[in-house]
Amino acid sequence: MQFTDLKSQYAALQPRIGERIQRVLDHGQYIMGPEVAELEAALAAFSGARHCITVASGTEALLIALMALDLGPGDEVITTPFTFAATAETIALAGATPVYADIEPDTCNIDVAQIAARIGPRTRAIMPVSLYGQVADMDEINALAARHGLAVIEDAAQSFGALYRGRRSCALSTFGATSFFPSKPLGCYGDGGALFTDDDDLAQAAREIRVHGQRGRYHHVRVGVGGRMDTLQCAIVLAKLERFEWELRRRAEIGERYARGLRAIDGVEPVAVRADRNSVLAQQTVQLDRRDEVAALLNAQGIPTAVHYPRPLHLQPAYAAGQDPQAFAQARRAAARVLSLPMSADLADADLDRVVQALDAAVARLRA
Repeated sequence: MQFTDLKSQYAALQPRIGERIQRVLDHGQYIMGPEVAELEAALAAFSGARHCITVASGTEALLIALMALDLGPGDEVITTPFTFAATAETIALAGATPVYADIEPDTCNIDVAQIAARIGPRTRAIMPVSLYGQVADMDEINALAARHGLAVIEDAAQSFGALYRGRRSCALSTFGATSFFPSKPLGCYGDGGALFTDDDDLAQAAREIRVHGQRGRYHHVRVGVGGRMDTLQCAIVLAKLERFEWELRRRAEIGERYARGLRAIDGVEPVAVRADRNSVLAQQTVQLDRRDEVAALLNAQGIPTAVHYPRPLHLQPAYAAGQDPQAFAQARRAAARVLSLPMSADLADADLDRVVQALDAAVARLRA
């Protein structure tokens, strides 16, 4: 059993992926070829955002968004301590300071009330993370940001395709930033990402930043980065996009089957999904005590697991300066209890049932 079954996905899409790759090989435009604009148009239409700018990775998407907003030294960006390091990393790379707000205990997403308490005179933006495939409370975050004149950047690396009150992730705020890392709900076969915005000026800035700040060939109007998404990777995502709606439906079906099984296991708490949104289940994550012992029992039976994430950012050496190790109690609790189980659109029902049965047995064994 694989944690993320990319082999079965490729088998289903092999002819279309092969055709798309061959087309790029034939025309030879490996950087900024026609597939780049084609993918950007398709992703903008899918998300509902006015602009899509493909970039080299999800990390690059966040960094370019911060640069387009002209954030830097002296500025603070409020975000969650319970996320992958790239969230805070890009804030630091831009020269700004990450300020953390604790999470909700059941969804593991950033808590709006905690954001409000952290806003200060140097706050310039809020960067919520749509964790595990579920969007945070974006309407409340946007309203809070509007009252204080702040930008909002949705770190949607795990949630492309998710719905929030009838709207798509990535089209909910000043910027939406997603990743096409291979294991994401919509992934390529390397690194890739995209930025989304409705703001014409910010979109123009982002396009310039991704090509070293150029507005024309060798005409550099701002400091930029080498942040383009390769044409080959765009071609692969275009092929995968043809199957994506089916994959989203299948992920929902798998999530419902998981939920039925997990609810019957005493002591296992699936990460909650709010009634006004869904999750694309980038990870099928639960919370439970004695997490590492349970994971070891599952791994011994050939069932892969992962922990997203074992140490909050305020406890990471690179980001711990000035932080109180005892702060953010909910993030610390989640880091000790979360466990991600096998999940992908091609996960077979029999394998899913085997995971649930093994988890039930492992929890019961440790409780005995």
